[in-house]
Amino acid sequence: MAKELKDLTKRSENYSQWYNELVVKADLAEQAPVRGCMVIKPYGYAIWEKMQRILDDKFKETGHQNAYFPLLIPKSFLSKEAEHVEGFAKECAVVTHYRLKNDENGGGVVVDPEARLEEELIVRPTSETIIWATYKNWIKSYRDLPILCNQWANVMRWEMRPRLFLRTAEFLWQEGHTAHATRDEAEAEARKMHSVYADFAEKYMALPVIKGVKSETERFAGALDTYTIESMTQDGKALQCGTAHFLGQNFAKAFGVQYITKENQLEYVWATSWGVSTRLMGALVMAHSDDNGLVLPPMLAPIQVVVIPIYKTQEELDKIDAKVAPLLAEFRAKGISVKYDNADNKRPGFKFADYELKGIPVRLVMGARDMEAGTLEVMRRDTLEKETVAFDGIADYVENLLKDIQDNIYQKALAFRNSRMVEVDSYEDFKQKIEEGYFVMAHWDGTPETEAKIKEETKATIRCNPFDYKKEPGKCVYTGKPSACRVLFARSY
Repeated sequence: MAKELKDLTKRSENYSQWYNELVVKADLAEQAPVRGCMVIKPYGYAIWEKMQRILDDKFKETGHQNAYFPLLIPKSFLSKEAEHVEGFAKECAVVTHYRLKNDENGGGVVVDPEARLEEELIVRPTSETIIWATYKNWIKSYRDLPILCNQWANVMRWEMRPRLFLRTAEFLWQEGHTAHATRDEAEAEARKMHSVYADFAEKYMALPVIKGVKSETERFAGALDTYTIESMTQDGKALQCGTAHFLGQNFAKAFGVQYITKENQLEYVWATSWGVSTRLMGALVMAHSDDNGLVLPPMLAPIQVVVIPIYKTQEELDKIDAKVAPLLAEFRAKGISVKYDNADNKRPGFKFADYELKGIPVRLVMGARDMEAGTLEVMRRDTLEKETVAFDGIADYVENLLKDIQDNIYQKALAFRNSRMVEVDSYEDFKQKIEEGYFVMAHWDGTPETEAKIKEETKATIRCNPFDYKKEPGKCVYTGKPSACRVLFARSY
């Protein structure tokens, strides 16, 4: 049974299948009865909850408040901002009727044709339109600004090729929507939240990310600039993990949101929006996990330590229980989440395989011989290394070990990403490195036409213009025309 539990497809054989199997076998999520949707299982949701708590605290530390806005958006709202509706039109689910009835011919429940809505409602793909229609009522004067709101919600985007966590029709996220008196304030807000996301990814997810700005083609529909954090998966593809958008005055103008300045002038408000979603769960799996299952950074693991007793008799178990009880209390006093699994309905081998599959960072094992010797067996999930450690002082030892595991997971992912980033100057080299799964830094002439041709021929897109990469002029890798700097190209999920 333990072997069956861990019998995953190898990453080297079929990375996509490995990911799909692991998400299900590790009890993170499963396909729902509704096409394109997922059921997030308790273990998976526990990880998402930790992400939520950390991010929510960070948002509140930066002055944001949580609110909630309607799930259903009048179709006319989406028509007000032309670029925005064009960007989402093909992904929208539309509510047309408000009542069902029994089929008179015995065909079950049918839509009542007499209950058609006067105006169709859109299941929110994102909330800019409904929020800016609301902000019009909230904003009259400079005294009402800034507005710093966030909401935790679900959204619906009709996805043709769903994949658990990465692309589903319905997904969970947070979306911040802020209103400001000046352009500088709004741009600073977007940059600030972009940095909050990057800090969260690297410090808590142990996920190295590249910070940058999207090209005009790739940016959010209706935005003037989109700032992104991009991570690398173990098959060399890019994954957009979070975005912050400087919206300018587009939505304020579309919904007539103006304020009276200190000088008694009427001005349009400046806006931002920003969000991360349950796609972060997919990033976590794809960046760190291995052929044995999940590898979770301790700061996001629902269970950081599991303690498993090995015993033959009830008397032995009673002794181990008594020995371990104060240790569990010590762990919890340190803020370490711990599970003591002394259940007798599963064999130790099954438990080992199960917790390894689920990515528990540290496993402690104590048997009768360990009791006599005053030791424990310690295994760290990131390297699968085992060692025998003295029982006395084990809580402090594990506390430091968890910090080391967190750092090691990050450094491993960073080294992998850096080993697969390359500069190229010829289109032949570009195509070869993209095919091999590299992040390619190459010059681009800045035109959407060239960007589209490269995407058509190689399936690579411009992920961003990185902030921290050297800026030097050159020649476009495709056209040979002048280029201001290199940008990041990659295939992506």
